Amino acid sequence: MNTILVVDDDVVDRELVRRSLASLEAVSLIEAQDGEMALRLVAEQAPDLVLTDLRMPGMDGLELVRRLRERHPAVLSILLTSQGSERIAVEALRAGAVNYVPKAEVLENLAETVVQALDLLGLRRSRARLLRSLERSETRFELENDPALVTPLAAYFQENLERLGLGDDALRTQVSVALIEAVANSMIHGNLEVSSALRKESHRAYDAMIDQRRATLPYSLRRLRCTARESARTIEYTIEDEGPGFDLTKLPDPTDPGNLLNLSGRGVLLIRTFMDRVDYLDGGSRIVMLKELPAVVATPSLAPVRD
Repeated sequence: MNTILVVDDDVVDRELVRRSLASLEAVSLIEAQDGEMALRLVAEQAPDLVLTDLRMPGMDGLELVRRLRERHPAVLSILLTSQGSERIAVEALRAGAVNYVPKAEVLENLAETVVQALDLLGLRRSRARLLRSLERSETRFELENDPALVTPLAAYFQENLERLGLGDDALRTQVSVALIEAVANSMIHGNLEVSSALRKESHRAYDAMIDQRRATLPYSLRRLRCTARESARTIEYTIEDEGPGFDLTKLPDPTDPGNLLNLSGRGVLLIRTFMDRVDYLDGGSRIVMLKELPAVVATPSLAPVRD
């Protein structure tokens, strides 16, 4: 049984919504006259979907959508719009509503729109159940030493985490930042053996040395391998380069506040801060980074169901 909360200060409009949804099976309706009452009912009865008017006394529909997204992100919302409220409707869609239906079209189109939203909600819940059974997803890239590939690689893995519903936006962004730092370090300092000390002296000379090494043997033949292993509990990245490695005892101390202002220590600090475990292996030519995920698997937000 799906519960739908209808929010409108006009009793006639609420009855119109009831009539339009009367043919739907396994649906129960509850009503609220304003946004504040709606929030109380959402907290008490946890409806699956909220149908809200935009223009109401006190808290309007836009503010209600914003608070639902903030406090109850699993609850979907659909707007009931009237003539002249188009601008507010666009803002509400951007704030998290998944669809809208003009009040003049409620009898003709509301039921179909609600069914679409509930179908997508069911898909999201099924995906969450499926992901709890995820054992491991593994992807492997072998890259040439082109710094222009570093950010797209991290973006690919970040999008993959979002697709799988792993972590929230903040966690995925932090993991992506750590991955960028680790891959860039392995590519530039590992395979190309360009020292970060040169960057302190001159960014232009640093970039020129990278370009030169990319076209010079043996550096040009070296490759970087990045393997991602994702599960419902952990995210793990292994980055391997073909360089000579480095002295692990000379790694900047990530707990030293002074390294916040030190370019050569910034990458290591970010990696160790954002990841839960970081291991340097094979003389520093391989780094394994692991991030533990919260027990509850996050799910992606739904896209609007109408064009």
